[in-house]
Amino acid sequence: MTLDETKAGLDAVEEGPHLSERSTGSADGRIDDPDGHPSVVALLLRFGDSVSGHRVSAGTQHVVWIDSARNLEVLHWLRDDQDHQYDMISDITAVDYGAGRPIDVVYQLFSTVHKRALRIRCELPLDGLEIDSIVELWSAANWLEREVYDLFGVTFRRHPDLRRILMPHDYEEGHPLRKDFPLRGRFSRAEQTRRALDQSVEHSYIAEEMDLGRDPQQAAPIIGTKDGDG
Repeated sequence: MTLDETKAGLDAVEEGPHLSERSTGSADGRIDDPDGHPSVVALLLRFGDSVSGHRVSAGTQHVVWIDSARNLEVLHWLRDDQDHQYDMISDITAVDYGAGRPIDVVYQLFSTVHKRALRIRCELPLDGLEIDSIVELWSAANWLEREVYDLFGVTFRRHPDLRRILMPHDYEEGHPLRKDFPLRGRFSRAEQTRRALDQSVEHSYIAEEMDLGRDPQQAAPIIGTKDGDG
């Protein structure tokens, strides 16, 4: 590889990710045929004014876009209504399509009672990345929401312990899964290295963990050696 070829490759890294022409961040008001999924039909009947789109993805995955202001209300109903009973939250994630478009918060639900899945999506504008926490509905949402907060910068209102979970608690370079996040980070390699070398033990542990600390353990002497024979 020549020097010019290497430079061209690094230039591509500096430019960051390119927008996919096929990616889309919303349902654009499109409503696919909901007849194959009872929960989609029920959502349209009960919350029609808050449903902005419905699509069938990969043949069988039904995706419904709802008003983010009513996420807690809609998800509560999907969990408790006897005809649906989505008692399992499989995942919570987010999608950033870049180019200033909204970030989608995605809820993957499954009903172990009715043996069916449903995906709910809520669009959040970049200047309003807040949505109600659903930890009160599914305790498993706790760490999943923290991950979305950490990597995308979405704030979950009334979350019981909203803080970073993958990146260090004092990470200052932003949210790594946002499209505007540079592939090499926001700081130079030299600055990243300096910060890593300056870290103290408190950087890796929260206060509660530090309180549990003990004196370093000493290895037991091995019998048959000078130390072991006393």
